[in-house]
Amino acid sequence: MLSTRRNSLLSIQTPHSGYHHSGSDRRFFEGWYYRVTIPEVRQTFAFMYSIEDPVGAKPHSGGAAQILGPNDEYLWRTFPDTSKFWASRDVLALGHWGKSNLSTQPLYLVPSEFEHHVQSGYQATATLNQGIIQDPATGNYSRWQYEIEPIYGWGSAGQPQQSTAGFLSSLQIFEPGWQILMAHGLATGWIDWNGQRYEFTNAPAYGEKNWGGAFPKRWFWVNCNCFDNEPDLALTAGGGRRGVLWWMESVAMVGIHYKGKFYEFVPWNSKVTWDISPWGRWVIRARNSEYEVELIGTTDLPGTRLRAPTDNGLVFCCSDTMQGMLSLELRELGSSEGKIILKATSNLCGLEVGGSPWDNAWQCHPELL
Repeated sequence: MLSTRRNSLLSIQTPHSGYHHSGSDRRFFEGWYYRVTIPEVRQTFAFMYSIEDPVGAKPHSGGAAQILGPNDEYLWRTFPDTSKFWASRDVLALGHWGKSNLSTQPLYLVPSEFEHHVQSGYQATATLNQGIIQDPATGNYSRWQYEIEPIYGWGSAGQPQQSTAGFLSSLQIFEPGWQILMAHGLATGWIDWNGQRYEFTNAPAYGEKNWGGAFPKRWFWVNCNCFDNEPDLALTAGGGRRGVLWWMESVAMVGIHYKGKFYEFVPWNSKVTWDISPWGRWVIRARNSEYEVELIGTTDLPGTRLRAPTDNGLVFCCSDTMQGMLSLELRELGSSEGKIILKATSNLCGLEVGGSPWDNAWQCHPELL
């Protein structure tokens, strides 16, 4: 049974699941994102873990855990001691201990041992997310433990999984790197948010990561796998200005998993256009030789400011909501109108803008195929 599950996990493990730090003292960060949505209460929890300059003794050396919780509430905690961070280079597995009663080097613990020995920190793998953090200034806290059953990595079911940024992302050409680790999965467990306990079974879950020695100047992001009447649908779209060797470029992509098939719209096979407001409206269209897609995300909520790695360390530089509205339409080309494969909506979509400047809308309309 265990070997069957292990083989199943390996079959959908994406490239870049392991930890990327080479041990050098160049500027470096790596960040991981775990998200679970609970449709019954219309709430989402997003857990963001990060490590910067893990060699230690640098101006920005240290780790952090951030949570965007119910109603877009925010909680975070720093972990300054980089020696208490651990991660696997081969598979998705990481953790950071803050306060514990153990004198051993940090490592993965079975959940019951982690709960007993670690009073502040987290650990996360492809099948588990567990931790506890508290804000000493306010007393606000969160504890969480849930298991994950991955459904989609980044690619069609039964096919080799793909690098989100293409095969060149294995080289130090694009910075930062970006990889969707799990486009869709099912989470079962609990989250305690300031005394309110949320329990869930087979709730939609998601995971991604980024890493590198340089930082995006500006970006946007749309993510959802909790659609109305479409349980087997997952979307991630995003774009940004990133470094490529010695120049900057603006790029964007859309990835859709639907009924076992992966629809990929990326710069090397598609034209992607976007019109992103400073806040409140995200419009993304993409087209390749076979399909076209249109995404429209909107929100009237103010959004919550989150921290992200920058040249100056972890600072507030992006805004998010997990309660955005989204409409998605996917069409197959070949007729004058295009055959509609899918029309879907959600009111539990993650929407984000980050970096600067966002004084005006960011529009990019390269000529479509």
